[in-house]
Amino acid sequence: MNAPTTLQDLLQSEVEFLATIQNLGFGLFERLQIRSGELVLSPPPIMVRHVKFGSPAAPGKTSGGGSELRQQLAEFFAYVREIEAGEIRTLEIRHGLPFAMEVALAGAPQDQGRHHV
Repeated sequence: MNAPTTLQDLLQSEVEFLATIQNLGFGLFERLQIRSGELVLSPPPIMVRHVKFGSPAAPGKTSGGGSELRQQLAEFFAYVREIEAGEIRTLEIRHGLPFAMEVALAGAPQDQGRHHV
């Protein structure tokens, strides 16, 4: 499956998750399942919101003004699409964008674990 570069390249599950990420703003997701290169959103993953007092919560933008995806989103969805089966143990979100994640891969070849997002 090709890496997405624009909003139009996203699968329906990716569009739904993108809206959830941006709504969260700051926080993390726990135990997000991946099956056949696609996020499993039912049941919904555990979402933990980071709340800071006295600071405005400004979500990140999906694109730079057009339909092109921000680099963090393109890399995240490209990585997920490469995984046949696994679990994102934690996915940290900052400014409405993926920042870092910890992934458990099921029966993964050695090279799958070397990707960094």
